[in-house]
Amino acid sequence: MATPLFFTDNAVAKVRELIEEEENPDLKLRVFVTGGGCSGFQYGFSFDESQEEDDTVIERDGVKLLVDSMSYQYLVGATIDYQEGLQGSQFVVQNPNASSTCGCGSSFSI
Repeated sequence: MATPLFFTDNAVAKVRELIEEEENPDLKLRVFVTGGGCSGFQYGFSFDESQEEDDTVIERDGVKLLVDSMSYQYLVGATIDYQEGLQGSQFVVQNPNASSTCGCGSSFSI
């Protein structure tokens, strides 16, 4: 079986912080892949209260990450991190399946 996604300590802490700010313990972070961006595919993040039938759930320290079945095939083995830097703060996907990524890091190709 392929290695599922890894959710870093920084990502878990940021999701927990955002959920507490929203005062909604039912929120889960959804990670998805869509067509677009300068490299063909791009990553997306949103909060979702409901889990779909085909979602893969990765739970770490009480925080849940949801990935739909189509996106999961592109994200197997990836690491979801949260980084803060000079250009701002954001969730970042480190994806071993991506053959190339654009300069901004939000789109990729396989």
